[in-house]
Amino acid sequence: MTKQEILAKVDHTLLKADAGWEDIRRICDEALENSTASICINPCWVERAVEYLGGRVPVCTVIGFPLGATTTAAKVAEAKQALAEGCEEFDMVINIGRLKMGDTDYVRDEIRALKQAVGNKVLKVIIETCLLTDAEKETMCGVVCEAGADFIKTSTGFSTGGATFDDIALFARCVKGRCRIKAAGGIRSVADMERFIALGADRLGTSSAIKIFNNEASGTEY
Repeated sequence: MTKQEILAKVDHTLLKADAGWEDIRRICDEALENSTASICINPCWVERAVEYLGGRVPVCTVIGFPLGATTTAAKVAEAKQALAEGCEEFDMVINIGRLKMGDTDYVRDEIRALKQAVGNKVLKVIIETCLLTDAEKETMCGVVCEAGADFIKTSTGFSTGGATFDDIALFARCVKGRCRIKAAGGIRSVADMERFIALGADRLGTSSAIKIFNNEASGTEY
């Protein structure tokens, strides 16, 4: 794959707690220069980033991030505010505790509520694979598709691990084209990006893709 073909699948991400507007503007400029799929930022920056980008790159934000343990009503309110501010893509974190106790109906209903809130905008569902068994991951592939979400996503990048090749292969086997797949967290090289895509990922979430390409092009180890 070419550099541009890969970057067209990247959500250029900055979710650090200490990021200020200059940091957000930098990733906006990088996204514009490199034609990434979107920028992914915390909700407090959505309105300003949308205004700055002027529709040239979609803005994505996170909902219930990073723990997923807020109420459904709080997640819906967060999504509706970002939608009103011009956000086009939404990466929500499921209620992992509810899933672990077997309450899949709650998790499914919450995803449906978020999809209803954002309408025809893109909803990605973060299931935090590092905290789940393979059986729970398989269950969530079904739940995400049944609830009408657009993507199933591996990770927040804030827990004990990120995307793995095995998890993307599992997703591809279980969703069977009913929704798309996003790999996020721990992407370290161009080879990683190419393999995730080959295994079935339609989107990559990383803060490092542009830096990785620049460093590999210059022969710098990353």
